Amino acid sequence: MSYFSDLGLAEPILRALEAKGYTDPTPIQRQAIPALLEGRDLLGIAQTGTGKTAAFALPSLHRLAANATPRKPASCRMLVLSPTRELAAQIAENMEGYAKYLNLQVDCVFGGVPINKQARRLVAGTDVLVATPGRLLDLIDNRALTLGRVEIFVLDEADQMMDLGFIHALKRVANMLPAQRQSLFFSATMPRSIEELGRKFINDPVRVEVAPQATTAERVEQYVTFVNQAEKQGLLTLRIRSMLADQSLDLSLVFSRTKHGADRIARHLVAAGIDARAIHGNKSQAQRTAALDAFRQGTCRVLVATDIAARGIDVAGVSHVFNFELPNVPEQYVHRIGRTARAGANGVAISFCAPDEKAYLRDIQRLTQINLEPMSLPADFLVEASKLPQPARHTESDDRGHGRGGDRRGGNQPRGGNGQRNGGGGNGGGAGAGDGEAKRRFRPRGAPGVGQHRNKVTRVN
Repeated sequence: MSYFSDLGLAEPILRALEAKGYTDPTPIQRQAIPALLEGRDLLGIAQTGTGKTAAFALPSLHRLAANATPRKPASCRMLVLSPTRELAAQIAENMEGYAKYLNLQVDCVFGGVPINKQARRLVAGTDVLVATPGRLLDLIDNRALTLGRVEIFVLDEADQMMDLGFIHALKRVANMLPAQRQSLFFSATMPRSIEELGRKFINDPVRVEVAPQATTAERVEQYVTFVNQAEKQGLLTLRIRSMLADQSLDLSLVFSRTKHGADRIARHLVAAGIDARAIHGNKSQAQRTAALDAFRQGTCRVLVATDIAARGIDVAGVSHVFNFELPNVPEQYVHRIGRTARAGANGVAISFCAPDEKAYLRDIQRLTQINLEPMSLPADFLVEASKLPQPARHTESDDRGHGRGGDRRGGNQPRGGNGQRNGGGGNGGGAGAGDGEAKRRFRPRGAPGVGQHRNKVTRVN
């Protein structure tokens, strides 16, 4: 504990770190914490799993505790924005652990659950609020929360949050924040265009970069198999079944580009006798929580996820990551394989590349400066794949989950390019229509134009 003690962190925080078994800081913590204790704005770039949450939580909690003030109704002193429900819940859980011996309250709000209960919790105010953008703006619009007393503003996964989908929400939030505040941006990747945009929200930031931008974890073995799109499901099933049989696979994450694709992959795995769950924005919050709990406990060894839903999945023991489809944004590849090889462990990342995805592969290898090692198809692949059982027929409603309530913006979904609030088609929420599906609207009886066609049509015999 010598380094954390030398920083001058409050004794209750040091006690909480000792209870968690933290002794040595990670590189991002070593570089970020001193600057944050001085009150500087910060732009932090670090790989996933490197301790970013502690890097901003520890100095922020120290500053809040050192300048203790009574809680004000419907307000917070520190605001942390996260792109997904799962990441928000994880950040809040970690901050609660660090603040265990402090008189500071940590709260977390996100879509997919009733808003009234969250609004009631904020009546008396809180010290730290972790939120997703959609639910945050819902609470503000309902006059359940104001941001006029925010002293510290944190944006985690900044590249994802500040991409085109979230920029409108972020601008709204930024306009509500006090001019005098400390602002922190953390991300695993930070393309130059997003960094330039970010400087509009932070003032003269200290830049902390503990690894070359868009590098991948050194302990991840990275492979690629060239295969036709239609044959990917059979390949995935055979690979996972073989690895489970020889016990080389502990827990695995499978990434799908779409929500319906994630459901389809999970159904085929289950049909082959592999316990798999899917997690994405069309699932209710209860379904997402149940899937994550089963994955963490090891009762479900395979979790199929979309990119946005996977943000914040911090589960120890993920040995394999499968890219069922290559991401069309190369930075997403870094986020994906960052789910494995955590806490000093080794990991394996296997990507399936169809002929029309080779351009994506070139972009990934150019960004990471790593050539993925080719992995050949299994022996008698086509014969073995043809023997795999097919899942039972299903309806489209099977894929959507059973909970449609929650955030009116479609959960934590980025807004579309036209700035409309109701996303509905992304990976972030439980409400709204499915992928690209327009929301149907009906006029009530008696509205103008309703029923005017009555008796106006003449039947022709």
